[in-house]
Amino acid sequence: MEQFHELINDLNGPLWNGLVYLLIGVGLFFTFATGIVQIRLFGRSIKEMLGGRSAGGDKGGITPFQAFVTGLASRVGVGNIAGVAIAVSVGGPGAVFWMWITALIGMSSAFAESSLAQLFKIRDPQTGQFRGGPAYYITQGMKQHWLGIVFAFSLILAFGFVFNAVQANSIVAATEAAWGWNKHLVGVGLVILTAPIIFGGIRRVSKVAETVVPVMALLYLIMAVYVIITNISAVPAVISLIFSKAFDFQAAAGGFLGAAAAQAMMLGIKRGLFSNEAGMGSAPNAAAAADVKHPVSQGMIQMLGVFVDTMIVCSCTAFILLLSDVHGTSELSGVQLTQAAIVSHVGAWGADFLAVLLFLFAFSSIIGNYAYAESNMQFIKNGKMTLAVFRMIVLTMVYFGSVNSVPLVWDMADLSMGIMAVINLVAILALSPLVFLLLKDYTAKLKMGKEPEFKLSEHPGLKRKIKSDIW
Repeated sequence: MEQFHELINDLNGPLWNGLVYLLIGVGLFFTFATGIVQIRLFGRSIKEMLGGRSAGGDKGGITPFQAFVTGLASRVGVGNIAGVAIAVSVGGPGAVFWMWITALIGMSSAFAESSLAQLFKIRDPQTGQFRGGPAYYITQGMKQHWLGIVFAFSLILAFGFVFNAVQANSIVAATEAAWGWNKHLVGVGLVILTAPIIFGGIRRVSKVAETVVPVMALLYLIMAVYVIITNISAVPAVISLIFSKAFDFQAAAGGFLGAAAAQAMMLGIKRGLFSNEAGMGSAPNAAAAADVKHPVSQGMIQMLGVFVDTMIVCSCTAFILLLSDVHGTSELSGVQLTQAAIVSHVGAWGADFLAVLLFLFAFSSIIGNYAYAESNMQFIKNGKMTLAVFRMIVLTMVYFGSVNSVPLVWDMADLSMGIMAVINLVAILALSPLVFLLLKDYTAKLKMGKEPEFKLSEHPGLKRKIKSDIW
């Protein structure tokens, strides 16, 4: 088993090192090829999100806002608290700058993949609900069904099973540390809480996410704003530190890039990519379920999700840490470092506050991850019994993660996530002409003063490729 674990790690190292550059490269390609869509249409994306609380009229879809918060539910997890703390403690304040840059670049990839997910979404023959994602646009757009199957299996292993076990493990660790709760009882409680949500399918998941995600994000934002206001005199120095340390080349050795800057850059980039999932092919599975009048509408809304995850939620953690007394002096890392920072700002009750937030962050990720996996399970084999068995396995993994440490399975999930990301990046590059066509159609109708509505009949070439009763 140890040899197998070593093999997995040997594969993960080069895969993820190369994947970081591929993700950045694809993000830069879509950034410039779309005319910096993440800046140019940023205001419009907020309008689409705020106006997306009601569906377009087709009963097969959830609302655009529900798809947005379902995507956020998975994106915003323990990594926003622990991962940022690790990046800052190891890479220094400069890692925050590279985290921001990565998010800004990744917004364009998120726009592309979610627009494609909308274009190629299908109507479930049994329920009439919309579903889609990379497995669907790989099969229809690239005519590579086998590759869609590989993608779907990779996503199910990573998001449906292992990441949910890891999130459950984080909840147990938080409740055990804060209140000494028994991990077996917490595990059973999590299963009881999760079961009625996931057995209701993506509709119920989206409704729960619509309630939980805004509340948890607002609570964390309020804490961060309080910390910033009470330390307002130190804020300019912290911002200056973030920018100066991002380009600190004083540690240069042998003519190579400064070690400190290189470490800050790589940790910031990885933190941004792992947190917001831009280009990895996960969020499009939720985006496809929305009922919108134009594919680009949901593309922009999901693009905004990357901004919220990294530029807002991750930044909250960064400022809480950098404005604290424990930053740079403590040997703590991860959640413990963030917890110590909050306690230093608000007192002992801060530990309980973070434990509650960790529960909300991790639990929302469990149901968000499930929503991604459900669509891919239906892609491989759609049936009531298949879905019921799949849901039982998900619940089993939630309990398993609550009571066990899973380093090997976690590394296997990293490998499967890396595989799905590579497949998705190749797919969105291959289908990029369709992204540009959709964006051109959307912006042309905006310029004409019309509310953009996509009609397949207006694009004869595309109509021959896509068999859809939706557009």
